[in-house]
Amino acid sequence: MSDTSKLSTCQIVCWGLAALAGLAVLIFATGAVGLVAALLLAAAFTAFLGLVFGRLICIGYSAEDRGIEAKDVEATLRHATGITGYKAPFDEDENEMPAPAPAPRAAPAQPVAAEPTASVAAAPVPAAAAVKSGTLLAGEEEVAGRKGEWRYGAEPEPGADAETEADIGTRPAALEAPRGGKADDLKRIKGVGPKLEKLCHELGFYHFDQIARWTAREVAWVDANLKGFKGRVSRDGWVEQAKTLAAGGETEFSARVDEGQVY
Repeated sequence: MSDTSKLSTCQIVCWGLAALAGLAVLIFATGAVGLVAALLLAAAFTAFLGLVFGRLICIGYSAEDRGIEAKDVEATLRHATGITGYKAPFDEDENEMPAPAPAPRAAPAQPVAAEPTASVAAAPVPAAAAVKSGTLLAGEEEVAGRKGEWRYGAEPEPGADAETEADIGTRPAALEAPRGGKADDLKRIKGVGPKLEKLCHELGFYHFDQIARWTAREVAWVDANLKGFKGRVSRDGWVEQAKTLAAGGETEFSARVDEGQVY
């Protein structure tokens, strides 16, 4: 009698909770799906929840004491929802798993015949013989005539230019030393600075009268042999200035030199 009382109390509590849950579903679903659909949904939810609660909570009693079977839950849900073919999750056999499909058998690989290895070395290709023609095309004669006979050769020796420069003109008469042991101030000639005066002394030119007597060929020789100052004799008119200074006169430039405005 005690067990029956406990079972009844447990079922009442479970169904009461299910009813409250169904009422909540009815309230929330009415505005969305309409009253009729909400009633069906609430009834189905209440029946399902009540049976689940009774099965999970009211344990320890036989099925006869509970007065409910799993098939009753299925019948109730079908009646409430009108859905056929329903199968409760707990009716499925957990151990019943679908057998895996057999893997397709692979076709046996066909043996591949080994290709014969080429052992014959490729014969060398003979170089094509150059084709020469004895007939000149149009314009080739003109081009051939314009070609020079220049060819690569050794660079000229450093002394070659010196010999060529020495051959230009005629070397003027030179002195081994200045007369009387004192040279004229060649810097009074415009275009002759300290370095160029020293170079003139090395060539044997110390006095104005030497420069005043230079001929055109002698001027050409000195122009070609003043290393670093080529062409200064004719460009600055040394001969004319030297004639004036040798005669005891002065030039505008020599006067500035005497006053110390230049050096």
